[in-house]
Amino acid sequence: MDLDTDLEMAHLPVVSVLGLGGTIAMASSGASGEASQDSSTPGVQPVLEAGALVAALPRLREVARVRARSLRVVPSASLGFADVLGCLEAARVEAADTAAGVVVTQGTDTLEECAYLLDLLWDRDEPLVITGAMRHPEQPGADGPANLLAAVTVAVARSARGRGVLVVMDDDVHSARHVTKRHSSSTGAFVSVDTGPVGRVHEGTAVFLSALPRQAPLPQPVPGADPRVALLEATLGDDGELLRLVAQGGFDGVVVAAFGVGHVATATAELIGDLTGRVPVILASRTGAGGTSRSTYGFIGSERDLLARGMISAGFLDPRKARILLWALLAAGADDARIRATFAAHGGHPDLRDRVDH
Repeated sequence: MDLDTDLEMAHLPVVSVLGLGGTIAMASSGASGEASQDSSTPGVQPVLEAGALVAALPRLREVARVRARSLRVVPSASLGFADVLGCLEAARVEAADTAAGVVVTQGTDTLEECAYLLDLLWDRDEPLVITGAMRHPEQPGADGPANLLAAVTVAVARSARGRGVLVVMDDDVHSARHVTKRHSSSTGAFVSVDTGPVGRVHEGTAVFLSALPRQAPLPQPVPGADPRVALLEATLGDDGELLRLVAQGGFDGVVVAAFGVGHVATATAELIGDLTGRVPVILASRTGAGGTSRSTYGFIGSERDLLARGMISAGFLDPRKARILLWALLAAGADDARIRATFAAHGGHPDLRDRVDH
């Protein structure tokens, strides 16, 4: 969609909307555009371009001059690291070309991971805002239009500048560092468990309620780098067999979603001790809230034991985001010391004031 140049809108800031697909862009096959799958397949599919989403929301004209283009039109489960890096570069180009802010629309299945990777690498003051929808456009009460309007509202807010990547869903504004999807279908699926949202869209205005520490952007990935990072979850009766297979599979790093504050079975602990000398192995909690401990428990397989075996604490990062951080570090060629220092800073308590000089 071309930038609206009506004189009555000339005073409004420019916002770029980049589309990646997802539920917000889904419709019955053939409803708009061309389906990406066999038209005989029942159910909605990603078919709507970003321009169509913007055109269907006239109220955007009251907030910003919007230009829109689609980078991908796919379900977010099919996005990869290359897609996110491509989106990052496109957002940088838009921000350098007069955009006061950039909005990315995508599916919610991988939204928290994509947003966090973008946040680790976003090196501009302009707001980069991620949004999507829990209900597709053909459902009663579809939330996509409201989420898009709220996201654009945040993108033009001066108070949003310098805050890194923000996620806007259900009128809540979340830091990409803390947001997570905690319900499979509710329109209130996205929450920031340990911190709460940083703001709210209220009466058409972005209101920020708190400011969380922001780390400096990470070094950019080496072109073509695509490290393999496995994510394994500790489970009842786990004998370490999956970890053994990962070790044999030549992965470049491993994240273990451990029990509680960072515990695994004895058999798994012994395998971890063998693996940490070869690749970075991250210790995270599978619980979904809170972080790993460092020195409370002392049994074999406890957090104290695992850290002594060479594991790296994820702190308050959940396992999925720990994997994203490790991928980004490995893709940039970070050594063991840099990985440990960065996890200490990024995984710390939200009030941690330490910084890593990137």
